Amino acid sequence: MPVVRGKDSRSTSTPNAVMTTLASPSLARTDDLSMWKVAMTRGQQGPVHRFDVEQIWTVLAGSPTVEMAGEIIHLVAGDTVSVPADVVRRFTAPDDDVEFLVCGRGSGLATPVVDGEAGESVNPAWIS
Repeated sequence: MPVVRGKDSRSTSTPNAVMTTLASPSLARTDDLSMWKVAMTRGQQGPVHRFDVEQIWTVLAGSPTVEMAGEIIHLVAGDTVSVPADVVRRFTAPDDDVEFLVCGRGSGLATPVVDGEAGESVNPAWIS
C-alpha cells in the first residue's frame, strides 16, 4: 500500500531516542527509501556510529549538535545536514528537546564505533 496512515507508523525506543518510522521497505513497501522522525530529550545523545549509506537529517525542533568526522556542528530548527556514508557521527540534544526528520536507504547498516574500533553492523528496525 503506498499510503501509511499515522496510526500505522512504528515507534522504536532506545536509551538514546525514540524513532518513529513513517515509511520504509517493510512498512510502506518502498524500494529502499526510509523516512523516520527522531525525538531526543535534553541531555540525550546518540551512540558514536557510522552508516554505510548517506542520510539526510532535518532539524524540526530544538538546537542539537552533530559531531561528524571530528567536527562539532551546532544546528537549529530548519537546518538540514547531509551525512555521507561511512562518516563517524553522533547527534546530541545538549540544551533542549530536539526532533529530526531523517531520510536514508532502508537497507543501511549501522556500525557502532567504540574507542576507534568498529562493532557489529546491524540494520536498525526503524529503517528496515
